[in-house]
Amino acid sequence: MGYYLAYKLAVGAAVGWLLGTLLMQLIFRTKVHTRLAETGEGFVALAVTLLVYGAAELLQGYGFLAVFVAALALRHFEREHEYHSSLHDFAEQTERLLMVIVLVLFGGAIAGGLLHDLTWAGVLAGAAVVFVVRPLFGLLGFWGSLLPLRERLALAFFGIRGVGSFYYLAYAVNQADFPGAETLWSDVGFVVLLSVFVHGVTAPKVIERLDEKREAEERTGDYAPTAQGS
Repeated sequence: MGYYLAYKLAVGAAVGWLLGTLLMQLIFRTKVHTRLAETGEGFVALAVTLLVYGAAELLQGYGFLAVFVAALALRHFEREHEYHSSLHDFAEQTERLLMVIVLVLFGGAIAGGLLHDLTWAGVLAGAAVVFVVRPLFGLLGFWGSLLPLRERLALAFFGIRGVGSFYYLAYAVNQADFPGAETLWSDVGFVVLLSVFVHGVTAPKVIERLDEKREAEERTGDYAPTAQGS
């Protein structure tokens, strides 16, 4: 237990911080004619992700954590540099492409019987996760945030689609014996399906309304985020 809780977390965080800091020096602090930030190449985002993840996994650390910490380290320096926008745009486009592929495979899995072992208890649990558990803990995660309350509520409710749950479940069932693995796959599949449908339908309109309200308040000077929200 200590190995997974202490060593792998520590190695993941350390590798992420170290490589993030070194890459920051390479991207922003080298001479102008060799500076990566001057190239505007979004592929650096993919290269950084793979490099940091691979290094952490080789050292038996958590690669996902390392990538997260490295991104924070990179973002901490030269926060206003336009290259951050290039990296963000490329990462977002890549994410959307991969999401399309995953959703196509997900649809095929549903057609192939992914939800075959879903029970009413699983349906109720999935609905609770999407409508209660994730929004509640998402909102708690914004404790002390300067974002207005309405924006924190929206972010907490929508969150992410939960596709990463497939990765974690696949890892778990390959590391231990789960007699009810088929039911777990059905339950997780239902949660992701419900999230994709509900959030996919409601998110565009809600985001549009939030943007309109924020822009209107910015024009009148009323947009002033506080820790308590608005």
